[in-house]
Amino acid sequence: MKSYSIVRIGDDYVVRAENKNILKLASRRRAAQLVTDAAELLNAQPPPQRAADAEPPDADSVPPI
Repeated sequence: MKSYSIVRIGDDYVVRAENKNILKLASRRRAAQLVTDAAELLNAQPPPQRAADAEPPDADSVPPI
């Protein structure tokens, strides 16, 4: 996540990403842990493949028109 924050609203803590409210929790510590876990999961994924980079399907797997 490039830009996130945890703000307190009343008795709750709200996780914000890119200026959008994402998650509301009662514990700031739990909010911070969830943000850390999410960032680790996002970093563990390979980058999405663009359609232009995708390999063309095999001729056998394409149904006739």
